[in-house]
Amino acid sequence: MTDKPNWENILREGERLDDLQRDGLKLIQNPSWFCFGMDAVLLSSFACVREGQECLDLGCGNGVIPILLAGKTRGKSFIGLEIQSDIAAMAARSVVGNGLSGRVKIINGDIREAVDLFGAASFDVITGNPPYLVQSHGLVSGTGHKAVARHEIMCTLEQFVDSAVRLLRPGGHFYMVHRPFRLAEIISCMTAQGLEPKRMRLVYPYVDKEPNMVLIEGVRGGNSRITVEKPLIVYERENEYTEELRRLY
Repeated sequence: MTDKPNWENILREGERLDDLQRDGLKLIQNPSWFCFGMDAVLLSSFACVREGQECLDLGCGNGVIPILLAGKTRGKSFIGLEIQSDIAAMAARSVVGNGLSGRVKIINGDIREAVDLFGAASFDVITGNPPYLVQSHGLVSGTGHKAVARHEIMCTLEQFVDSAVRLLRPGGHFYMVHRPFRLAEIISCMTAQGLEPKRMRLVYPYVDKEPNMVLIEGVRGGNSRITVEKPLIVYERENEYTEELRRLY
């Protein structure tokens, strides 16, 4: 890490500074846009980045995943790709504020054009927390920050996976968090494009409720075999996390 500047000189009007509860890392967020949730934190714990590996986060938003992975792992480099220029600029300021400029870089660009930006087979690991909803799912309110984060306005699931596959080196690993109601579509899309599902974990809000998140790992060109891990339960009871969730979070 490089020397960290004063956060007061980095924050802009209307923004807040959130503590990521790891090694003093912090994140700038604008409550009027789209703030990260538990899904991003769980993905950063589910993903495996080994020493010396190069990682790309597709649709990085405020940069929470590459910043957390830089804090948690010994990966060589982390790039966050974000299509919305103002959010990308905010994420870049968080990188500077945390003194991570030597390992983390935020790029303003389109996932659909990522291969042109970086070149094919450029990364060992790719992570993603894409929009969960197609435009036919619920009300889409314009094309603002929250709509882009929630709905497939800028990039479909198929386009997201296609870019990931082409950007991964052979044998490279892909990690994504999504919604279980699209699981059949996710697996079909991955296998059709040469990304073999290898590991999956369902996340349940309570032990007696249906899952509301799925964490999935794929390997480019991997053999056909998937491990389904034990369920992750978020709450022991109302407003009380389970012990495992506390460890991960």
